[in-house]
Amino acid sequence: MTDLDESLRDDVRMLGESLGQTIENHLGSAFLDKIERIRHLAKAGRLNARSNHEALLQELSGLSEDEVLPVARAFTQFLNLANIAEEFHRVRLHQDVCELDAEDSFAQQIKQLQDDGVDKAQILQAIGRMEVDLVLTAHPTEVNRRTLIKKYNAITDCLRKLELGEYRQRRLNELISQIWHTNEIRQQRPTPIDEAKWGFAVIEGSLWQAVPNYLRKLDESMQAVLEQPLPLDCSPVRFSSWMGGDRDGNPYVTAAITQEVLSLSRWMAADLYDRDLDELRSELSMYQCNAELRARVGDVAEPYRHLLASLRRRLDQTKELIQQGLSGRPIDTRALLSVDELLEPLMLCHRSLIDHGMQIIAGGLLEDIIRRIACFGVTLVKLDIRQNADRHAAVFDALTRFYELGHYLEWDEADKQRFLLQELRSKRPLIPPQWAPDEEIREVLDTCRVIAQADPASLGSYVISMASQPSDVLSVILLLKEMGVAHDMRVVPLFETLADLQSAHHCIDQLLDIDWYRDYTQGHQEVMIGYSDSSKDAGQLAAVWGQYQTQEALTATCRARGVHLTLFHGRGGTVGRGGGPTHRAILAQPPGSVDHTLRVTEQGEVIRFKFGIPEIAERNLERYTGAVLAATLRPSPAPKPEWRAMMEQLAQTGFREYRSVVRDDPRFVPFFRASTPEHELGKLPLGSRPAKRRADGGVESLRAIPWVFAWTQIRLMLPAWLGSDSALGQAIASGQLTRLHEMYAAWPFFTSYVDMLEMVLSKSDPVIAEYYASRLVPEDLQPLGDSLRERLQGTFDMVLQIKQTKKLLADFPLIRRSINVRNPYIDPLHFLQAELLHRDRNAPNQRLEQALMVTMAGISAGMQNTG
Repeated sequence: MTDLDESLRDDVRMLGESLGQTIENHLGSAFLDKIERIRHLAKAGRLNARSNHEALLQELSGLSEDEVLPVARAFTQFLNLANIAEEFHRVRLHQDVCELDAEDSFAQQIKQLQDDGVDKAQILQAIGRMEVDLVLTAHPTEVNRRTLIKKYNAITDCLRKLELGEYRQRRLNELISQIWHTNEIRQQRPTPIDEAKWGFAVIEGSLWQAVPNYLRKLDESMQAVLEQPLPLDCSPVRFSSWMGGDRDGNPYVTAAITQEVLSLSRWMAADLYDRDLDELRSELSMYQCNAELRARVGDVAEPYRHLLASLRRRLDQTKELIQQGLSGRPIDTRALLSVDELLEPLMLCHRSLIDHGMQIIAGGLLEDIIRRIACFGVTLVKLDIRQNADRHAAVFDALTRFYELGHYLEWDEADKQRFLLQELRSKRPLIPPQWAPDEEIREVLDTCRVIAQADPASLGSYVISMASQPSDVLSVILLLKEMGVAHDMRVVPLFETLADLQSAHHCIDQLLDIDWYRDYTQGHQEVMIGYSDSSKDAGQLAAVWGQYQTQEALTATCRARGVHLTLFHGRGGTVGRGGGPTHRAILAQPPGSVDHTLRVTEQGEVIRFKFGIPEIAERNLERYTGAVLAATLRPSPAPKPEWRAMMEQLAQTGFREYRSVVRDDPRFVPFFRASTPEHELGKLPLGSRPAKRRADGGVESLRAIPWVFAWTQIRLMLPAWLGSDSALGQAIASGQLTRLHEMYAAWPFFTSYVDMLEMVLSKSDPVIAEYYASRLVPEDLQPLGDSLRERLQGTFDMVLQIKQTKKLLADFPLIRRSINVRNPYIDPLHFLQAELLHRDRNAPNQRLEQALMVTMAGISAGMQNTG
């Protein structure tokens, strides 16, 4: 481990020196000396526990207007380079451990299950039934431009080659120079099409390689431990996407955009397979083949190449047809290459090679392509559609008024259900051809029409945000039917607020009471659990307990009716939005709630951190598979009654205390707006979606991402701990610390919660938060800031008491070291940002505004998450 740590230090030093050389070549040695002074002062400030960073602040105050931006850029790019070095170090750490012996490897998961008494047949059956669907979303938390991400990936390739002894220092210097001379901040917001293409780029650049490698490792683990191979057509992990389908609060995602993204996704898949087959055709030059293949191709010298040439022509035809569709000409989607048409000739080649003893050839690129088909199909990803429940209700309100039946929005739930079910059972059309609704209603109908015209294999679920009643689900099914959707598309309610989470099982219970609906589901119910909005609504502690109880209730409801439940977890990257280590989060779910299937969102910068490098992507895919297998066959125990009572008490206190500040204290909103860059965040062109659901709304209308982003920038991290401090403090004060120790030691759910709280606290910094307040907050609001920082400081001690340790992250030294190494490079960005916010609010200046946006990007890089 010491040698590996030294390798990381060497990489960081090498990248930092190259950046320094680039800065010196551009701006001169005097400017580089200034950067070094700032760095040393920041480091010295961190070493002195009583420091108020006076020397650093004095140095920064001496910067001219021309120097502010390059100083911010220098520290931002160093943090990005440090991230690259750390990511590559994670690859190095994994490669240093034998694949089958790694503690959290798939092979070890299988061995542990066998040790716990699970027999081989159960494990094999569970792997065969497993469906883990990772849903890539365009939620705007990826600060870095795509052009820079490509350069960062190229630096990783250089580090890989240096590791192998292929010296590439010149190329490394070239890339770092390119990065320095490239604007970090987008000039324009990405469009939904840009976001979809970014998702495709992650698949092309990393997952296309990672998936067959991951499946090959699963196969090796199964053969080593279970003495059974992983079937070629089995992929426990699949991918879906919201990019181009998530229209909730995003007016730029239209029916036309969704149609284009569906076509682009299919074209991208065809192109990737075309490239694969071109390479495979050059490899399969063998002349021996079995009778089955010979009968197909006739008397040709190179039978495999002959067959693959024909398949490539079909792929080229598919690409041409899609291009026609993209240019506006109608096409018959049935003429596009299907999965069976793509897979059948490849399986024929595989059988022929095996029959002639060429297993080693069959097991190479050919099997990789077959396994890619098992994962990606011919559509690359399945596109989910998401829309707010209010938009569907508005359609029926307009319809009932058109027919002079009354106002749908004024009906009670029973009347709505009665009307919707009557129309679902009716054979006549509901929507009149002469009807001319407004633009918003036409857009909802046009979206359903696009779904009707699409290949069902290219679609995932229709997700209804802010769902609360059975009518929210029935209304979508009726709209799909009316627009000509012939298949029973999964329609998924998303329960987001705490109140909706608490009543979710009642909604599903009522739906499953309806014979027509139960037939529609074909024995499978999917429900999405919202993490972001529930945390913003109720505070993190009440939200996580609400989510846990909701999953328990939904699991019991569906099990009692013999319906299979798939829970779709709408997690974000930060703890305040449900983020955290994948493996532990899955194992902490309620028993029975992970039953072979799982859907989860992967958002923003988390997509790049988890899947941007093939080796890291392989490990994360393996972790998902192992955790879902373990949670299915060996779920965590149900909490003891006294633990449940304790958690209920904590949640109620946390909820009350959180709301007393965020909703009831009149100083809170002005303090939030003054102390954080919440307003200025709107100027940072992160994603296509507006930062607020309503332009005129307050904090309640703010999306969860900018809500968390703003607090993260000033290191107060309020969404993750406010309410928890009072709840845990009161429990400890009332003599219940022993019970908290017991819960932490034996209940994975509570263990995961406390560890996530600990991680957030480790990234928080009351001193930094105090500086923002002193520079930006009016005097009459200062007492609230003092109170919040005091509460944050007290939370540190509570977590240490519960974990029975003297230092935060004592169990996670790598994470603690990473935070400590980054802090001296983030500190100058914080102090610069506070100053720039002060200037921007008093005398806006375009050049300083650019520097302000760079500080936001740099702090995000240093914290390794945004929202």
